[in-house]
Amino acid sequence: MLYFVPTPIGNLADISERALNVISSSEIVFCEDTRVAKKLINLLKDRYNLNIKEKIFYSVHSHNEKDFIFNIDQSIFEKECIYMSDAGMPCISDPGVHLVRYMQEKKLAYEVLSGSNALLLSAVASGIVEKEFTFLGFLSNRGEARKIEIQNVLNSIYPVVLYESPKRIIGLIDDICEVDKDRRVFLIKEATKKFETKYIDSAKNLKIALEDKNLNGEWSVVIEASKNQNSEKITLQDIESLDIPPKQKAKLISKITGKSVKEIYNNLIK
Repeated sequence: MLYFVPTPIGNLADISERALNVISSSEIVFCEDTRVAKKLINLLKDRYNLNIKEKIFYSVHSHNEKDFIFNIDQSIFEKECIYMSDAGMPCISDPGVHLVRYMQEKKLAYEVLSGSNALLLSAVASGIVEKEFTFLGFLSNRGEARKIEIQNVLNSIYPVVLYESPKRIIGLIDDICEVDKDRRVFLIKEATKKFETKYIDSAKNLKIALEDKNLNGEWSVVIEASKNQNSEKITLQDIESLDIPPKQKAKLISKITGKSVKEIYNNLIK
C-alpha cells in the first residue's frame, strides 16, 4: 500500500493525526530529499512522542522520478509505503504524479491523505476567489515564454493562483503593472509560519509597498480575473509562429494542450 502524505508547509501543528499514524507505521519512505524527510520525521517524533518504525528511504524527485519508477520492483508495495514532499501536497508543483500513474497502471492500492496545501490556503485567504480559479504553479523564469504566460494570466476569465520565488516576486509585479497597473493582486509570504505576511492591493500600489521589504520566503500570488471577458487569448498558432527555442515553445504548447513537453519537443525538432 502506498500513501501520499502532505507535510506541513511551515507549522508542524498542521500535520494530521492520520498522517502521523501512517508516517509512524510506514516501512518505506519515498521523498524528494532524504535529509529533509528524516529531519521532519525526527521533529514530529519529538513533538508528538511517536513510536517510529525503522524505515528505508528512497529519494524520488523531479529529475529521477520516471527512471526510478521504470526500475522499481512492484513487490515493494506489499509493505506499507509513503510518499512525502519536502512541504505541502505531493503532485501540486511537486513530484509524485508519475508514481500515482504507476499505481493506476499496475492496479496497485494507493491513498492520498488530506492536509497542508499552499494553493488552497492562498485561494481562500485572498478574498478574490469565490468558486472557479486557475492554478499555474511557477511561471517560466524569463524571456518570451514568461511574457506570454503573464499575458494569458491577465486575460484569464478566472482568478489565477501562482507560486513565485523571492528573487522574482518584484519582477512579477512589474510585469503585471506593464499590462494592467490597476489589477488587484493578493500576496502571501511564508504562509503558516511565524512571519506570515499578506498584501492585497492594485499592482501599482503593491510595487510601492514591497520596496525595502524583506522578500525572503515562499510566495503565493492570487491575481484577480480580467474584467474584459472578451480578452483575446494567445492561441496555439500564435505560439507555433514564435521565433523562440524549441524547448520554450514546447513548454508553452504543453500549458495550452496538456500534452507532454517531451513529446511536443520531439515533434518540433523533427
